[in-house]
Amino acid sequence: MALPKDYPGQRCSLSRALEVIGERWTLLIMRDAFFGVRRFGDFAAHLGVPRAVLTERLETLGEEGVLAETRGSHGYSEYVLTDKGLSLWPVVRDLLSWGDEYYSANGPRRVFQHAQDAGPIGPDGACATCGGAVPPPDLVILPGPGYDGEGDDLVSKTLTTAHRLLEPIRGR
Repeated sequence: MALPKDYPGQRCSLSRALEVIGERWTLLIMRDAFFGVRRFGDFAAHLGVPRAVLTERLETLGEEGVLAETRGSHGYSEYVLTDKGLSLWPVVRDLLSWGDEYYSANGPRRVFQHAQDAGPIGPDGACATCGGAVPPPDLVILPGPGYDGEGDDLVSKTLTTAHRLLEPIRGR
């Protein structure tokens, strides 16, 4: 039997937030959306998530106003972060940093730098060069010292080189 996705009797903001983004796969979908994944098939191929689960998670994120479904240039649906979704960047960034600190023996798999001055981004989201907090559109993601390869899907291949966050990942 599947676990319920709500927390009856819990009325705090954390329980409500978990009802939206706390299900298995949801934060990985959010991470990939920040990385520039927009197409259903690219989410499925990169994450290895069952298609039915992916459909359900994308529907929930859409209903909650975290992702918006748009029509891509190819005529099919694409998913883009809304302002509400973009505001989750500090949460995603902090979870990535926490995982790097406690679960990555060889250093972070991915690192971020400021597109404007190539300054490295610290765990707090600040640029080491200019000192400013850098929003997602101004971040570049690169393989870090702990990067050890990945799959051969389009997303994995794209992320082996510098890629600006939110820039759509598309096949050639």
